[in-house]
Amino acid sequence: MVQPHTNLLSNDEKLRSLPFGGVQGVTADGVVSYSSDYVTVDETQYPNRKAFRSYYDGVYMGYKWQCVEFARRWLYINKGQIFNDVAMAYEIFKLRSIRDVVNNTELPLNAFANGSLRRPEIGSMLIWDEGGEFAHTGHIAIVTEVFDDKICVAEQNMNFTPWPAGQHYSREIEAKVGIKGDYWLKCAFTDSTILGWVTQTADSTHSVLLPDANPALFQLGIAEHTHSDVIERPWLNIANEDESAYVDMMKGHWLTSVEGDYFKYFAVSQSALDTLESATDELHGLFMHATDYVLQHPELLSAFELPESILPKVIRSWDNRDNQLITSRFDFAMTTNGLKVYEYNCDSASCYMEAGKVQGKWARHLGIKSGADNGANLFKELVDAWRECDVVAGPNATIHVLQDVDAEEDYHALFMKKAIEAAGFKSVRVIGLDALSLGAQGQILDQFGNPVRWVWKTWAWETALNQLRQESQANGNNASAQHSVQLSDVLLNDNIMVYEPLWTLIPSNKAILPILWSLFPNHPLLLNTSFELSDELKATGYVVKPIVGRCGENIQLIDANSNVLDNKGGAFGEREQIYQQLFALPKIENYYVQICTFTAAGHYAGSNVRVDKSMIIGKSSDCMALRTLDDEAFLQLK
Repeated sequence: MVQPHTNLLSNDEKLRSLPFGGVQGVTADGVVSYSSDYVTVDETQYPNRKAFRSYYDGVYMGYKWQCVEFARRWLYINKGQIFNDVAMAYEIFKLRSIRDVVNNTELPLNAFANGSLRRPEIGSMLIWDEGGEFAHTGHIAIVTEVFDDKICVAEQNMNFTPWPAGQHYSREIEAKVGIKGDYWLKCAFTDSTILGWVTQTADSTHSVLLPDANPALFQLGIAEHTHSDVIERPWLNIANEDESAYVDMMKGHWLTSVEGDYFKYFAVSQSALDTLESATDELHGLFMHATDYVLQHPELLSAFELPESILPKVIRSWDNRDNQLITSRFDFAMTTNGLKVYEYNCDSASCYMEAGKVQGKWARHLGIKSGADNGANLFKELVDAWRECDVVAGPNATIHVLQDVDAEEDYHALFMKKAIEAAGFKSVRVIGLDALSLGAQGQILDQFGNPVRWVWKTWAWETALNQLRQESQANGNNASAQHSVQLSDVLLNDNIMVYEPLWTLIPSNKAILPILWSLFPNHPLLLNTSFELSDELKATGYVVKPIVGRCGENIQLIDANSNVLDNKGGAFGEREQIYQQLFALPKIENYYVQICTFTAAGHYAGSNVRVDKSMIIGKSSDCMALRTLDDEAFLQLK
């Protein structure tokens, strides 16, 4: 959930703050504004994540009680209109349509910049940009009155105090009219910006026109740095455990395993990066919406092939509002034909360190000055994500990092351990399961004899589920009891909180993809996906994917003429499959290239690319550096 703007509160406001759900005020037309002070949530009234989802007349409004939820509810009640889901409030400024719910028709929206010759109207949406007091999110309020020298607005999640007595709006915003009739609103916060207002009107006079997207900006470019003797010099600091483990795995100071690619990197335009950031945030919201939908419709769960015994645990995990993601990864194909997401790896994704550290150090070693490192902020964002867990774990908690005995997992685990420690927590790394033991009271103990209470893992949840299935089968065959600690003993332990949480089994499972398509048909970021092979998919070409799997195993690509373009064997051939519209990765020089975007606490935090001569990205596919160039420089890239 987006956190409230607590940094806006004065000491006096804090004293007058209402608890979560308290009525701050009521507009003249009867729409209630509620306090969003999450710190004061009464867990008897809001026991789970579902309780925070706001519905009106059965229509989803948003999360209680955030600014977007109020705006959507006001428009629905007063005008019978609702705008599409957005990841962040500031993105509403780019919306150009709103839906008439009664007639199920799309109505035009137009945005007017602060200072426009067209003033806001009653019902206009006032939009603040991201940044400053509204970091990450921006803000939205509904205009309720308009005057020459001020406007009145109603909103949520600005503060937690009651509206002034007898007042049917939250506050006034000073306005000034320029010599040409230009209408300006003053932002009360010096480091924040009012973008302008969005009004339902077909008249676009004086509106902000969105630029026509240049398709050439929405593709990947490749560049090669001037050769020098730096290839002979080490550049990763092996005194740092994570970098040393990476060098050991790569057998040297390499970003890619192909020596001929040492000086090459990929580039995206600033426009493309902006789109990737918005897409990542929006898709996270869509996948979370679909996850909630699945868990509210248990008949859908059978498609996920989860053991019956863990379903109550999955539901409890989702209901626990504190059990949030730390990080995850989206896999995209980006071409001049569009940007499409393949799947969401929000369980045991990889390549964090390559994106968040290695590609940046590689560029600095070579002296590359053009563009910006796409992973420069990832480590900091991960640290911030861990800090948000403070309420759950407490500052004195020890978070155990569990990994398999694997060279790649070594540096992933060490990189995340550094982020955990930078957030102020203690952290202990556990390699394999042999170091763990059972205590006298049945608790799981680490190699030092200390109890395991909080865990971040590189193991996939599916590995633990397979152990559970095998144990169930063994018990059915009257096998002897297993006394050593199994992964399922740790990850499915009711006394251990695991990151990434158990509910990530739902959005990470490819069975979510047909459900997502049914909920958001023809969404521009999604691919048509089905549990059955339809004539429509046959006509476009399709990809066969097991609902669970790793590293591209057991995936087949088949074109519209039924030719097999590529396929990969693996260990998941017996699992159920889904069929996804074929949208091939772009081929650049000798490689098919996939863009990966990483999240921290559900928000975009960085990106890189993975490449392969095969059309299917797998475990052995290389990571290469990704940098962002301004649009003009990108178009000049050869």
